[in-house]
Amino acid sequence: MSENATAAATGASATERFQATSNGAADTPPERLSTLIRQVLAGVHATIRDNDVTYPEYDALKAWLIQVGRDGEWPLFLDVFVEHVVEEVATADRHGSKGAIEGPFYVPDAPEFGAEATLPMRENERGLKLTFHGQVRAVDGRPLPGAKVDIWHNGEEGFYSQFVPDIPEWNLRGVITTDHSGRFRIHTIKPTPYQIPTDGSTGALIRAAGWHAYRPAHLHLKVTAPGFRPITTQLYFPGDPHNDSDIADGVKPELMLAPTAVGGALDAEYDFVLDPA
Repeated sequence: MSENATAAATGASATERFQATSNGAADTPPERLSTLIRQVLAGVHATIRDNDVTYPEYDALKAWLIQVGRDGEWPLFLDVFVEHVVEEVATADRHGSKGAIEGPFYVPDAPEFGAEATLPMRENERGLKLTFHGQVRAVDGRPLPGAKVDIWHNGEEGFYSQFVPDIPEWNLRGVITTDHSGRFRIHTIKPTPYQIPTDGSTGALIRAAGWHAYRPAHLHLKVTAPGFRPITTQLYFPGDPHNDSDIADGVKPELMLAPTAVGGALDAEYDFVLDPA
């Protein structure tokens, strides 16, 4: 594993990308913002009262919050510990496929391909070969030709391209366009479980709480089609030792793949069902 894959480097990349695309609370009415902030503070106040928090504990919290900002780790911390609840609430009314967190490692404008493609990868990329295929449909069963399946995942070392040095820019990233039947086929490698960066303030919290810092192996996907609500999701592999204790709490039964072994490689099928916009 690269010694340069630090929390600081990862956090800085994620922060820069987030700030470039976010308008903050610009579209949130003051009344709504006031309600949310007051409820967050009420939860903090209740925790302090219920647990008789001491001044040394309070000072430790202040020091840690300050360090999270200095380390540039707010995107990492929030994506790992908070986003799964936001995603759950935001997609509760959907009838199609289940969603999951986006996480901090998405990069837009990946190379685009036709309905069958091999993701960009290094020569002699290490890892178990994986063919991932399926169909994109509407909730009424209609296939959706021309849908976009944006996929990204880590390599055998556990790292994502563009977030650590020495990995090609679009390694294991691509956008596949479905054929006339809404079908796609992607050739890649199986991702691996990985530990989120722990050398910074997020890692300090994890160690202090006695937690592990691992995510199970997963594929990230964004699936879009004109006239339909986009879906962001992750797909997982059975038997992963971290499926039941994912640090980001992103695993759902509906997102579990059922791969089969085919000639020393894996074949996995999964269909996506989109809700109308």
